[in-house]
Amino acid sequence: MNAGKGQHPASSARTLRTAIIDIGSNSIRLVAYSGARRAPAIIFNEKVMAGLGRSLSRDGRIDDKAFERGLAALDRFASLCSEMGMDDVSCVATAAVREAENGAAFVAEAEARGFSVRVLSGKEEANISGLGVLSSIPQADGIVADLGGGSLELVRVKGGKIGRATSLPLGVLRLADVRATGPKALEQHVKAVLKREGWSRNESGLPIYLVGGSWRNLARVDMVLSKHPLPVMHHHEIPLKSGRKLARVLAHLGPDKLAAIPDLSRSRIPTLGDAAALLSILIRRLEPSALIVSSSGLREGVLFEALPKSVRKQDPLLVAVEAEGAKYARFSTIGRLLDHWIDPLFADESRSAHRLRFAACLLSDVAWSANPSFRAEHGLEAALHGNWGGIDVTGRVVMGQALYTCYGGGTKAFEGIPDSVAAADIEQATRWGLAMRLAQRLSGGIASILQETQLTMTDECVALHLPHDKRGLYGEAVERRLRQLADAMGRDYAMRAD
Repeated sequence: MNAGKGQHPASSARTLRTAIIDIGSNSIRLVAYSGARRAPAIIFNEKVMAGLGRSLSRDGRIDDKAFERGLAALDRFASLCSEMGMDDVSCVATAAVREAENGAAFVAEAEARGFSVRVLSGKEEANISGLGVLSSIPQADGIVADLGGGSLELVRVKGGKIGRATSLPLGVLRLADVRATGPKALEQHVKAVLKREGWSRNESGLPIYLVGGSWRNLARVDMVLSKHPLPVMHHHEIPLKSGRKLARVLAHLGPDKLAAIPDLSRSRIPTLGDAAALLSILIRRLEPSALIVSSSGLREGVLFEALPKSVRKQDPLLVAVEAEGAKYARFSTIGRLLDHWIDPLFADESRSAHRLRFAACLLSDVAWSANPSFRAEHGLEAALHGNWGGIDVTGRVVMGQALYTCYGGGTKAFEGIPDSVAAADIEQATRWGLAMRLAQRLSGGIASILQETQLTMTDECVALHLPHDKRGLYGEAVERRLRQLADAMGRDYAMRAD
């Protein structure tokens, strides 16, 4: 489907817009994207809990009510894609459609509405889910566990590549019927399926990357119960101890208390206990080192699969923050120049630290349009809660501290930093922020001033070098910020007109 292409021609003046329609066993979802190809921003997201796979284990069919509800969702999504002017719409279907006796009939109805439906095999679904995780966690080395309504995909990922990939009949909509046959029935069933497909403790000691709405909602429960100070879903780590006991915790809380948890999907509450029971079994059988939530999965995998290899290799964090920073640039985008200007002070940093510093510099203009009294908070918010891939919670916090300090938040750590973030990392981020703050004050956001000036550092002194004819730039505010930076670096300061 190329919805609306005739009415909304693509041009270099308009960012291409792409939509994915995911016909899953539990939900049907439309997600629309716009922006950089390597890290597009979500501009619309809607799901309908059609439950196409709810009756599969009983009679092998999509029941009539779910069938009609699914088609109604597709009617709406087709209209939305046309009105939004989507340049490209990809439609994929998973376990329920590929397994149901009347799955082909559902595909025919979808195609009558203008969609070209790609019915994924189990292996394809697993591979694409793995690609989705790699798109936002390029360094992932472990097992992707994508839990849908009809199936569970297990995928080995390492070195940016997909290894063994399997689709298992362990979707959340199938689990209740198994559990109903006896207290140990699910454990025995999962153990048998894993053994049959060759998944065993040979994979122990690896992180499991959790993909899918059921896992995300379990993570939301864990965040609330642990009072996590930074409730960002992507790359949230569920402690193994918590993962083991979530099933018991959910049973104790009950549906009413669960419904009161903010942002928890009420439509998933009836199956959360089943998902938690499965998670506990996977922990026992695969013995992972960690449970890491990935907000990227099948849909992002579809986008990533279509990218040229050269684009796939781009850093998703840097691409995203540079695109976001460019929206707010006052005069020109100087993030790269800013990073280069302050680099002499931090030349001994690790590659990973420099990457986060670079990302903060690319976002350095993000808060100028905010109310002056809240610029520090606005910069912090952008780093902590932005839709970034390729970054964990520590990375968000470090980048946030740099922007918080850059915008006048001071040299103390902001409130609510998780205990897992090292104090030394916060101190270094504060130094970045002070250096960025000096550059912003000196240059006023003008690239040419940074190009003509220089920072240097010796064991004794942080020096600001100005051309002789530009020494008038060195005002009281600049001197004050240079002094603050030098103090943080444990050195004296000087201005030198060369």
